[in-house]
Amino acid sequence: MLIHYQNLFHAIAVAVFAMGMAMPAAQAAEQRGKPLQPAQINAKWKQECSSCHIAYAPGLLPAESWRKVMGGLDNHFGTDASLATEESTEITRFLVSNASNRWSTSTAPLRITEGAWFKREHSGRETPPAVWKNPLVKSPSNCQACHTRAEFGDFSESNIKVPE
Repeated sequence: MLIHYQNLFHAIAVAVFAMGMAMPAAQAAEQRGKPLQPAQINAKWKQECSSCHIAYAPGLLPAESWRKVMGGLDNHFGTDASLATEESTEITRFLVSNASNRWSTSTAPLRITEGAWFKREHSGRETPPAVWKNPLVKSPSNCQACHTRAEFGDFSESNIKVPE
């Protein structure tokens, strides 16, 4: 009888431990792919990318997209944004190592606005077409127009203020 209770106690302990582990795993899965800045920011990335536009959070695109973006800086959306090889390598390494995992592995868009996540969050229901026509917004790539903490990679709904 004592052995039976020990086995029961062991089974309960294992179940309680597993349930305790399931919650952090569920939270980790929920957080996976969120477009937040990594804990360690690369100064060269911040300096170079934000000299023309917001330094987009690495988690907004998959690794292959960042490789394509960084490999085409000589024609970066109509602008020559070429960098020295060392700088380009450093920034590429940072972006790739902190890239999103929410995209399918076969998808490598050049624009954040091409993703299903972006489209879902900015659908006509969520973001009326008039928002994009607002001169203070101008385009979907102008994240900081509405997302007050975009430069920190924080796109939570609690930090949205659509300009009027």
